[in-house]
Amino acid sequence: MRNPLLDSPVSWAGWAFATLVGLSIGVPLSTGPIRRVDGLVVCSGLPRWVFRRGGTCVGSVYLTRDNDGDRVLRHERVHVSQWRRYGMLMPFLYAIAGRDPLRNRFEIEAGLEDGGYR
Repeated sequence: MRNPLLDSPVSWAGWAFATLVGLSIGVPLSTGPIRRVDGLVVCSGLPRWVFRRGGTCVGSVYLTRDNDGDRVLRHERVHVSQWRRYGMLMPFLYAIAGRDPLRNRFEIEAGLEDGGYR
């Protein structure tokens, strides 16, 4: 039996909600360009307190100060796919996966090298 919370209208609604949250944070706080790259909305120039590490993906929105090279954006697009699959379960599952990116299954799946972890 298929899980109704994964890859479903429920998870897509969660992804859409998370994208709205990301936009509501990124658009007003961005002091750099806001652009769309292959379905990913990149909000740059944000203050460091908004995210950990080099940036964070919320739904289809990538929030960063200046960490937006091609490899990083490829990594973040995988996170968008994860958000679509898991919806609002994503923050909880990510937290359970742990803070160490070398052991976090979501970071491993997105590509550690592309994410700047190796």
